[in-house]
Formats: sequence, structure tokens, C-alpha cells
Amino acid sequence: MTVIRSIVMSFAMFSTIPMPHIEWNDKSMRYSLATFPLVGVVIALLLWAWTAISSYFGFGQMIYALGLLLIPLLITGGIHIDGFADTTDALASHAEAEKKRQILKDSHIGAFAGIGIAAYLISYFAIATELVPSTYTTLCICLAPVLSRTMSGIVSITFPGNSAQGLLHTFRDATGKKGALVALAIIFAGCMVYAFVAISWMVGLGLIVAIVLVSTYLYFMSRRQFGGMSGDLAGFYLQILEIVFLIVFVIFERLV
Repeated sequence: MTVIRSIVMSFAMFSTIPMPHIEWNDKSMRYSLATFPLVGVVIALLLWAWTAISSYFGFGQMIYALGLLLIPLLITGGIHIDGFADTTDALASHAEAEKKRQILKDSHIGAFAGIGIAAYLISYFAIATELVPSTYTTLCICLAPVLSRTMSGIVSITFPGNSAQGLLHTFRDATGKKGALVALAIIFAGCMVYAFVAISWMVGLGLIVAIVLVSTYLYFMSRRQFGGMSGDLAGFYLQILEIVFLIVFVIFERLV
């Protein structure tokens, strides 16, 4: 029952899919970070369906790319792109860590956040137009939302936090860390087996390199610029991973 409550909590927090109302407490939040990748599974299924529809009706690459961009945004309600925007705004301030943390909490959008969102969405769309509906593309785009959320859960638990307050701290404090990490590690291993076996060893290796580079950047950037992790930084990390994964898929589409 606790696991089911945690699943409901994950979808209620990280998606726009209607969920039954449950009380926010340690019990219902215990496995929320471990079940976070399930939101990615739903997105993956919708991306798979969109690829099948696009292939059946012969949609052009721009229409297909638009679906790849919009489906995750519609399902998540933009919660992760919001974290990306807030982090971009804070980084652009070049202020002290405390001031940057205040910017993360500010509900108003700054100029640099707007520029960052526009640049991200245009870049993602442009890169996505390089993909065409195919078996290879389907396998890749169905992996990305699950793997990115798995890694976001892992770094949210393991990387040092920047305060004893905030949404990320609430989830971390309620999470059974060892159990969640074991679950996320198993999901990560499954994603890697899927990448190496179902797609290609080159794509699998490319994803590992991408994860190591982006995670290393996040670790040092979060500590130096903000004093540690926050929910906004976790969203920033997820969005960066997803566009980097897309670049990996496009590059290796030419090689596999």
C-alpha cells in the first residue's frame, strides 16, 4: 500500500495526470523518488504512440519533432523546465550563493530565464527534426524519459543538498534512501541493458559518457554556485540530460 501511495504521489507531483487525493506524509512519500521513473514510462508510451501515428500518416519531420517536444511538456506541466528556467536565471545573476538560492525560490520569471527557455525549446526542436519515425527512433525516445528520471532520482538522493528546507529536502527526508537507491540502480541497469542490447553498444556507451559528464558538471556546479542540490537543480539536470540524450541519438543514428 505504501508503494501505491508513493506512485500516486510521484504522478501527482511530477505530472498533470489526475490522481486521487492522498495526504502528504512520510509514508506516502517514502518511495516517491524511486517511483519517479514511472512517469517517464507513461511519457515513453505516448512518444511511442506518436511515432506510430506519425509513421502511419507520413507526417513530416517538423510535425514529428513538434510532438516529441510537446508531449513531455504536456504530461509534466513544465515542472522540470521551470527548474531549468529558475536555475538559468540564478546562474546568470553572478551573485553570491545565498542570493542565487533566493532567486530559485522567486516565483517571478526573469529575463535570463525567458531567454533560457526559448533557447532550450528551439534547440530541442531543431535537434529533434533530425530524427525520422523509425524503429531506431522509437527505441531511443522511449528510453530517454525513463533514464533521465532515474538519474534525476539518484542525484537528488546522493548529491549534497543546499538547505534543510524546500521540496527536495522534504522528499529526501521522507525517502527510504537505501531502498530507493537500490530500486533506482536496478532501473538504471535495466535501461543500460536495453540501450546496449535493443539499440546498439555505441548508443549505450554514448549515454554513459553523457551521464558522467552532465552529472559531474551538476555536482561541482551545484556545490560551488548554490551550496548543494535543490528541486530546481534536479529539474535543470533532467532537462539537460534529455537534450544531451537527443544529441546522442541523432549522432549515432548516422552510425548504427
